[in-house]
Order: sequence, then C-alpha cells, then structure tokens
Amino acid sequence: MEGIASELAKYLVECLKQTSSSSRLLVGIAGVPASGKSSLAKLVVEKTNAIINSASTDISVRDTPHPTAILVGLDGWHLTRAQLDGFPDPKLAHDKRGAHWTFDGISYVAFTRLLRQDLTPLTPIILAPSFDHAVKDPTPEAVSIHPYHRIVVIEGLYTILSIDPWSEGAKLLDERWFLHVDLKEAKIRLVKRHVVTGVAKDLEEAIWRAEENDGPNGEFIMANMLDPTRIIESTDDPVFTLP
Repeated sequence: MEGIASELAKYLVECLKQTSSSSRLLVGIAGVPASGKSSLAKLVVEKTNAIINSASTDISVRDTPHPTAILVGLDGWHLTRAQLDGFPDPKLAHDKRGAHWTFDGISYVAFTRLLRQDLTPLTPIILAPSFDHAVKDPTPEAVSIHPYHRIVVIEGLYTILSIDPWSEGAKLLDERWFLHVDLKEAKIRLVKRHVVTGVAKDLEEAIWRAEENDGPNGEFIMANMLDPTRIIESTDDPVFTLP
C-alpha cells in the first residue's frame, strides 16, 4: 500500500494548507476486519510527517521538530475483559468481542469532541487509550495528542458508523475513508492472522471466529456506515495469504 499511502499523505498536506491554524484535520479510516486499516493508517501518518518536515519552503505547513500527524487506534476503546464479565451473558460478550457494543462508544465520541477544540498554545493535551495485545486489554491514557498535532488519523472498525453514539463522532471527521476488500479475501486474511497472533488456539477456532464474529461485524459495518468521502481498494498482503 506504499503507493496509495503516499498519494493520501500528499492529499492531507494539501488539505492542511486550507485548514485554519486553530483547527485540526480529523481523518477516520474504517473497513471490515483484515482490510488493512492499521497498516494503511500507519503508513499515511509516517509519510505525512515526512512531507511536512521535509525541506519544503511553505511555512504554513512546516512545523516544529514535533510530528504534525498522529495515529490513534479505536481498539483503545474496547471494553475490558472485566467489563465483559459483568454483562448479562459474559460468554456471549467475550465471544462477540469486537462487535460495536463491546466498545465504549460514548467515551470515544467524547474524545472526538475534544479534538474539535480551538487550538492555542494553551490548549490542553488530550489523552487517548491504546490496546495492549499482550494483556488483551486497553491501556488508559497511552497516547498524548498535543496542540502541535494538527492531523489526527483514527483507524478502527466503527469510525464512520451511522448509528448512535458512533454517528456523532463520524460526523465530526473531515475525512471518512473506507478501505474496501472482498469479504472472502478478508476471511482468508483473518484465519491466518488469528492463528499467527494467537487469538485462536488452532485453525478450527480461527475459522469459527472469522465466520461467527469478524464476518458479521464486517457486514454490519458495510450496511451501517455514513457515506465515505473516499473509498480505497485494499491491496493483497502476502502476510495474510494462506499456504
């Protein structure tokens, strides 16, 4: 995805030139599970910062030595395993972890509202959670968004969802990008990833998770998202190709 990431980074830099110095540019990257959201978002942020901090003479987008763009992952708003234990049906909640109702959507929307504050040197630092895959739970206040972070890229399944409470956060975004991938291809990638990362203990469980959890989540997203401002085709990733 190097090529498309470079194009998108150039586009964001041009958008930033048209954005008031007192505002942030907010970008949401959504897609079905295994569409490549995380990889694309990381590349876009890296390439955007590289362009802005290059030898450009356009001082309207050149920044301090600090990075201008920052990446935030929606996975940080997963409900903890302890919170899932408190559901009326804890087994169902754990089995369906990753569905929109297993996230703290209200807190995520509150975060997006904070990003819309006017920027001044005295604007408070905004803290966002991350997700620790080793402990399989969120890490609170793991990401710091400073006033110099003019571009915030948020990647995750439900960043452009059209239902409450998610829709309010989606409408606050300047850009809503949807990374498209064929659902059959997504399933192949998911099965491989679940085995490689240890999410599933074996191939059988990986297939079950892809069919019973990730697949329905993907279909739900596609049926309940706000109109994207851009649709991006996900390219093949050999990492997720089954032998």
